[in-house]
Amino acid sequence: MSAYISSFAANAIGIIGSILFIAAFAYANMAKMLDQLLFNAVNLVGAILLLISLSVHFNLAAFLLEAAWALIASWGLLRALRARRTRGDSA
Repeated sequence: MSAYISSFAANAIGIIGSILFIAAFAYANMAKMLDQLLFNAVNLVGAILLLISLSVHFNLAAFLLEAAWALIASWGLLRALRARRTRGDSA
């Protein structure tokens, strides 16, 4: 994938992913009631963006962290979707 993404673009994508992580963390610490769907979706997108960035600037430790983060966020997202479907929420 690195042949298709410039170093500048990879850095920009990684920075956006990092901003999403920070925003989700801040939200989790400030929200009176955490929206699990939103929280996990933002974390998943952040992890994916950082994994894209790592395809250009590879670092094994960061790759393992982001892959685990994406898996956990995916699991949380699926649980939140199931819970909403069970409750019959449309939002």
